[in-house]
This record gives sequence, C-alpha cells and structure tokens, in this order.
Amino acid sequence: MKNILYAPWRDEYIAGKKIEGCVFCHISTHAKEDKKSHVLYRDEHCFMVMNIYPYTPGHFMIIPHKHTDKLEELDEATWLHMSLLAQKGVRLLKEGLGAKGVNIGMNLGKGAGAGIAEHIHMHLVPRWSRDTNFITALANTRVYSTDFKKIYKKIKKLTKKYI
Repeated sequence: MKNILYAPWRDEYIAGKKIEGCVFCHISTHAKEDKKSHVLYRDEHCFMVMNIYPYTPGHFMIIPHKHTDKLEELDEATWLHMSLLAQKGVRLLKEGLGAKGVNIGMNLGKGAGAGIAEHIHMHLVPRWSRDTNFITALANTRVYSTDFKKIYKKIKKLTKKYI
C-alpha cells in the first residue's frame, strides 16, 4: 500500500513567488504584507511571525528587525524586548491556546541547525501531552492537526490581549 500525505498549504511555497535575499528582512520592511506573511505583531524592535513550517500548531518566531547572525552583537534593548515578548508569548500559548508547555529555542548558525542562519530568531513552540507519537518517532513525519490559517487568525486575535 502506498502512503500519501496531503499538504495543500505547501503549494504556495512550491509555485509562489520567491523572496530574494533575507526573508526576515523582507517581512521586516514590508509591513503592508503582514497578513500575507502571517505576522502576528510588530513594533520598533522586532516582530512576531507564524512559522510556515511549524512543529506544532501555533509555532511562531520572534525576530529582531536588525539583520544579524550574531546574538552577541544584538543591542541590549532589542534582546531584552525579545525576552519580554517571549514571556508574553508563553502566556498567550498557555492561557489563550491551551498549550500544556512551550519549547523556546534559538539555533544560532548553520552548525546549530538554523534554517535561516543569516538572521537570528527565537522559536516558541506550544506543546501538548502526547503531541509526538509513532508517526513522528518512526516515520520522521509530522502531522499538523488543524488549519494553519485558522490558528494564525486565532493567535493574531490573542495578541491584542496578551502582547
């Protein structure tokens, strides 16, 4: 029997317009495209955007506007602001989305596994009891259990309360 996984949300990635240069800098400088880019929040220091290849529903990132691959060179005000947004983001995911836990992480550099190594970003990944199962462990496949756009709209609405 042949296994087929249906993933229509990837159609835009395959057939869509490719962004030249740093994708995060593009999002940072194109606020008019926030809905299309799935931006949840933005201010003078950074922005929050849904991860379009999420580990679990509600996975988003906090990204400084400053283009850098070196956390150690990020100005203190921006780093502290990112940390504050992470704290508020955890509350949003737990209280607003019902997550039972949250993974927070940064992969700094290609050697650390960063998919977009040239621009630092912080991941907030909501977790639920038993959200990994045999398909993740044995087949190295993730199942996204809900509609991406539905989760984006829900979290976007929750940012007004929590962020």
